[in-house]
Amino acid sequence: MAGLAGAVLALAIALPDAATAAGTVAENAGRPKIADVQKALEAVAATPGVVGVIGEVYYDGKRIGRGSAGSRLLGGKGGKIPSNARYRIGSQTKQMTATIVLQLVKEGRLRLDDKLSDVLPQVAERDLVERASEITVRHLIDLTSGIPDYLPVDPLDFTTRYTPTQLLQISRGRQRPVQIGTWNYSNTNYLLLGMIIERLTGRGLAAEFDRRLFTPLKMTDSYLPTRPPQGIKGPHGHGYWADETGTLRDVDRLNASTLLGAGGVISTARDVSRFQQAFQQGRLLPADLRKVITDPLPGQAPLPPGGPCAGNPELLPGRAGAAPGFTATTYTSSDGRLQYAVSTTVAGRDKERQTAMRAVSESVKVVFCPTN
Repeated sequence: MAGLAGAVLALAIALPDAATAAGTVAENAGRPKIADVQKALEAVAATPGVVGVIGEVYYDGKRIGRGSAGSRLLGGKGGKIPSNARYRIGSQTKQMTATIVLQLVKEGRLRLDDKLSDVLPQVAERDLVERASEITVRHLIDLTSGIPDYLPVDPLDFTTRYTPTQLLQISRGRQRPVQIGTWNYSNTNYLLLGMIIERLTGRGLAAEFDRRLFTPLKMTDSYLPTRPPQGIKGPHGHGYWADETGTLRDVDRLNASTLLGAGGVISTARDVSRFQQAFQQGRLLPADLRKVITDPLPGQAPLPPGGPCAGNPELLPGRAGAAPGFTATTYTSSDGRLQYAVSTTVAGRDKERQTAMRAVSESVKVVFCPTN
């Protein structure tokens, strides 16, 4: 009898009461089915050139999957990277910068058709940007200004503090790749948007990111470094860049003064998921201004509908960032309920980064199209 009583007691402890069970069922209703994130990321880590990879899946702001594979340092050293570690998000920063600029438009402090020469007179007066009187704020946001890129600069220079003016001078010395109105990827557009934010608000760019995004969205692990040798706080993965001799060099401390509003934010999977959730659900911008960021340009085909497989929410194409030593991608659903954020540290050059990004893209199918 004692044994039976013990078994009944154990069963009572193991099973939740009916109300709790019903609540759990209701909470899980509609939650997407996902496969083992850890296993998916182990496949990414096996990709040539990948040092380490971390990723997390969020649904309605709650983490429902995570993984970490590879190592913090080259050669399997340093242990695993915590899945909640900080990492550079690269050009995902651009969406945040554009969001702040469009908030200023909403506040009536700026117009999309304002000319660059009017909002930043110094760039015209000092001939830092060619045809500044013809380029609008909208051209900068959608990368149709035709302004040459100031990047690349030396990825192994961790100490020189560049001013935005010096970066504009680098850009000005390069040939215009396209005419105004034609899309061309150039980080200089977002360097200029960061300068516009500072001029209109009277605050530094990092402070404005904190005030408008990080603090209200409780992105407590996010920040924007702006000068060398500021790096990534806490345990994190290190990336490596092959120099001219082919020697792999640690580029963990990328020069923050060359990134800024174009690619400088350091964040976590949770925090970038919070941003994407708020953006998609209209908590940062009204629909008409969100479309300035999300809609295809005239002449471009709209994004195809549908997700990686039937039965799960539609995932939009990933917001991605990459620079020497790393890649970072965040996928989100159109309703903002689901996010998958991944960071890889890479050893090599452009080939290895591109291979890593393809591997992350393949992991989306693995995670969100479970076979069982």
